[in-house]
Amino acid sequence: MGHAIVGESLEHSDPVHKLSILPRGMALGYTISLPTEDRYNVSRSYLEDKIAELLGGRVAEEVVYTEITTGASNDLDRATDMARAMVCEYGMSERLGPLRFGRRHGNPFLGRDFMEDRDYSEEVAQAIDEEVRGIVDRQYQRAKQLLLEKRDLMDRIVEVLMIRETLERDDFVALMEGREPSPIDEPPAAPPPAPSGEQKEPDNKRPRVEPRLRVEPGPA
Repeated sequence: MGHAIVGESLEHSDPVHKLSILPRGMALGYTISLPTEDRYNVSRSYLEDKIAELLGGRVAEEVVYTEITTGASNDLDRATDMARAMVCEYGMSERLGPLRFGRRHGNPFLGRDFMEDRDYSEEVAQAIDEEVRGIVDRQYQRAKQLLLEKRDLMDRIVEVLMIRETLERDDFVALMEGREPSPIDEPPAAPPPAPSGEQKEPDNKRPRVEPRLRVEPGPA
């Protein structure tokens, strides 16, 4: 839930397409965000908003339950890797400048992990860690501020999800804007029972077929 609200609230994030509380693989629920157009390059603003969105689940746990679990471990991996790539690969750190730090090599298709050649000093390594930590901390605070401001809205969406289990984009946007989602399609009503003392023939009853006499030819 935190992912969806944070992602939909930020300017540069992809729109939320669908969210559900139904388990999917190892996840106990999921949020699907889809871009509105093909994207070949991404901006720093997009990456920062994406990190904030990834941290939304962990923030929601803290805001609602004042407790944290292991459920956000994959989100933390992705957010940390994205922040490190911003610093070491994309040159998006104002402190370290437009430089690339370290080079990866290896072939994961052969069962090997990527290895990194460190071509920088210990002082630079410390600066990289501080920059990565700063990026993640800033986006965590952004996500937390959003969810604190939208706490009542989050509770309302959770209430609807507990009934429907899945929300498509139109219904999710309606809830985000304070409107009611579309009504749930109800199953067709069963036909009323026949009055007592009367037995209604079922529509699919086959007509009775009278047996025919077979006449065997006799001697001439």
